[in-house]
Amino acid sequence: MTAKPVLNRAQFHTSVAQLRDLPYSRAEIAFAGRSNAGKSSAINLLTRKNRLAFTSKTPGRTQLINFFELDADTYLVDLPGYGYAKVPPEVKAKWEGLLSRYLQEREALAGMVLIMDARHPLTPLDRQMLDWFTPTGKPVHILLSKSDKLSNSEKALTLRRVKQELAALDGVTVQLFSSLSRQGSEEAAALIEGWLAQSRQQEPQTNE
Repeated sequence: MTAKPVLNRAQFHTSVAQLRDLPYSRAEIAFAGRSNAGKSSAINLLTRKNRLAFTSKTPGRTQLINFFELDADTYLVDLPGYGYAKVPPEVKAKWEGLLSRYLQEREALAGMVLIMDARHPLTPLDRQMLDWFTPTGKPVHILLSKSDKLSNSEKALTLRRVKQELAALDGVTVQLFSSLSRQGSEEAAALIEGWLAQSRQQEPQTNE
């Protein structure tokens, strides 16, 4: 029996600023990305809700971990954007501590969707996110966002280069994506739904 899609059920649940305030979760998918990479737009497109995730013309405004409930105790998690130059160093340090511990320690985390601007992929901070998360053995799916701003030849070249640079990492997949043209949205949604379905199947069964 095919699991019913859950992404379009997303609704805001809570925001937290510290790990001790994280809600109980059976399974969750984290969305991460550099400020202004198009993370909020990607979330809105994949959930089919135009104003679910807050988009701002001032990158770095989202400084909390935002939980959107998909099903009972199942979440899509919007992580703080990172790398915006005008954010004070002490705020950057706080974010990095929060993000690194969340990605490395959160047991309910089933996978991470990492959004990179296709015109500027694999920044040092993008690589830092991969360094934190890939040792967990959980899957990473990279969305090369804003692909509509590239020519077809540039798209092909960028996709091939990113795949080659990350070939040594297990469990990392890459695709082109555009919230404007909707390129890759169905592929990405299907992959995320698959992660959630697999996570549900792996839940421990309790005996009554």
